Amino acid sequence: METLLVITNCPDEEIANAIALAVVEAKLAACVNILPRVQSIYRWQGTVESAAEIPLFIKTTSANYPALEAKIRQLHPYEVPEIIALPVTRGLPAYLNWVAAETIQ
Repeated sequence: METLLVITNCPDEEIANAIALAVVEAKLAACVNILPRVQSIYRWQGTVESAAEIPLFIKTTSANYPALEAKIRQLHPYEVPEIIALPVTRGLPAYLNWVAAETIQ
């Protein structure tokens, strides 16, 4: 089973915590790291914007990705939230097995 690292950014700690808790409780993710606030500069609807955001690193499997994406979209206030899934090509086998075991529906 392929392990994924899914990244999203949240507008504040409250939403970051809500998303993290919801996806772990639903077994859509084995673990979520809530990172310190970052400053994002981006173009949105033709205008350059700047916003403070809270990044999340979400560990899951490819089988859970569709439901995870749907849950993030449900809870996220952005019209188009950043949701990027990166394949984990290598890792400690015991950790990758743990991610798979903790996300079995």
